[in-house]
Amino acid sequence: MEETHLTQLGHQARGFASPGEAVLERVPNPHADTLYLTRFTAPEFTALCPVTGQPDFAHLVIDYAPGDWLVESKSLKLYLGAFRNHGAFHEDCTVAIGRRLAAELSPRWLRIGGYWFPRGGIPIDVFWQSGAAPAGLWLPDQGVAPYRGRG
Repeated sequence: MEETHLTQLGHQARGFASPGEAVLERVPNPHADTLYLTRFTAPEFTALCPVTGQPDFAHLVIDYAPGDWLVESKSLKLYLGAFRNHGAFHEDCTVAIGRRLAAELSPRWLRIGGYWFPRGGIPIDVFWQSGAAPAGLWLPDQGVAPYRGRG
């Protein structure tokens, strides 16, 4: 495994103006020989509607089975925060996040659920995964109920 130089963890780090500018950092997985699941939940994710400029809100659940790398959580938080002023449709945001994480980490498997709060009276839920889950991987439910006020 190669050495990693963390530029955000333990340092004052400003947010990024856009997801494309955001730096996702990774650290070596000390249990790369073990099949397990890591979950990140972002219940207050925001992006902008690319048409109206109005804010859109989502509850994101990211599950991945790490390979050689783990995502450094502060860099993930800053990356997700970079969507706050970024205009994109729900599907674009959700799939782009999953694909970027998969490209940066090369996990054994990754899935993302984007549970978007309604605008115009319609909630939109978007799901993406990198492929079939590895045999033997415990996959808990993502824990977000079908829309009934998302409470």
